[in-house]
This record gives sequence, structure tokens and C-alpha cells, in this order.
Amino acid sequence: MAVRLAVALVAGSVAYALFRRSYGAALLLTPGDVVDRLWLWQLLTYAFIETSPMGVIFAALVVWQVGGSLEQSWGSRRMVGFAVGTTVLAGLVTVALSFVVRPLSQMSFGGGWVMGSALWVAFGLSLGRASANFWGLPVSGNILALIGAGFVFLEGAFYGWLLVVPSVLGLILAAAYVRVGGPELWWLRLQSWRLHRQLRGRSKHLKVVAPDRNTPGDSDRYLH
Repeated sequence: MAVRLAVALVAGSVAYALFRRSYGAALLLTPGDVVDRLWLWQLLTYAFIETSPMGVIFAALVVWQVGGSLEQSWGSRRMVGFAVGTTVLAGLVTVALSFVVRPLSQMSFGGGWVMGSALWVAFGLSLGRASANFWGLPVSGNILALIGAGFVFLEGAFYGWLLVVPSVLGLILAAAYVRVGGPELWWLRLQSWRLHRQLRGRSKHLKVVAPDRNTPGDSDRYLH
């Protein structure tokens, strides 16, 4: 599935490049279009678009390699749900922020690196203090996550902080997912709480048998 995500990212980016003067721009995330024109598909399509050749190559490699590593430990379904869900949610929060930061409403975003950086940071944080490999250099998982966040910081420092709003949101969501848990974990916790509550409710009618009442003659009274 990591390979398929990477291929989809490359295909979406090439489609944008070929048709950017006609329909390609409609695939990017433009908060003003999402709100005014109800182009809601942009919340999903922008996740598979990068607007520069180096951005396409780098994001696709990260999604392929880091996503593949996460897929081995999390499973395909969870990894894909995290990658796409985090990117879509980051876009949705970006649209919400455009009501406060008005320049965001007219900016267009590609989300390939939003997905790639979120996978990168999630992989690093999931390793924690365990050893990881960064281009041949041994680093801990936490340092690897900081390096991934550093790429987003550098992009914002060179090209403007508003351009990296979705990426920063993706990093925050990725860190929250690893540290706090995703929807699957909270659903299991909710189910566990409900089951525990039901069991406590069913046990209210039960009576504790005192030692002096535990005699052969009347023990059947407290059988149920």
C-alpha cells in the first residue's frame, strides 16, 4: 500500500503539471474555493499533488520508504488511514484557519509533503529511543522525527510560513496520533468502558453470601 500511495502521488502530480492551466489548479487545496465554490474534493486530491519535480521525487520516496516501514508495524489499513486521514484533516483545519488568517483563503497548497512529513514524524516518534537509520547515520527515532520537522521549518523559513501551514498541522496531528492514540484506540477504550459499565450494572442484583449463611441447607438460595 505504501507503493500504491507513492504511485498515486506521482500520478496526481503529473496530472496537475499537464493540466495546470485548465483543470489542474482545481486539484490543489485552495481554502477560498472549498468555502465559496464547495470544491470539497480538494481536501482529498491535494494529498496526492506536489508542485515541483524535486518535491514529487522526495515526497514519493518518503511515502514509499517510511510508509512501508510503518506498514510493517501498523498494518496496511492503519497506515493508509493515518496517511490519508491526517492529510485530509490538516487541509480541513487549514480551511478553518482561513476564516481568521485571510491570506490563506487565496493560497493553493499541494499535500504530498504534508503526507510525507506526517509519516516521517509518526515513524520517528513510534520508534522513540530505538535506533534508526538516516542516510547511513545512526540516530534515535526521536531525532529522526525532529529532522523531519526540520525540513518543514526550513521550507517555511525560505518560502514563507503561510505556505507550510498544512504541513505544520500535519506534524501536530501525527505527534498527537502517536502520543495520544488514534480513533481506533479511543474506540476500543470506549467499548471497554461500556462493557465495564454494563457488567457493573448487571452485578447490582447479586448478593454477597456471609460466612454464617453458607450452609448446605440454604446455599441454593444464593446460587443465582
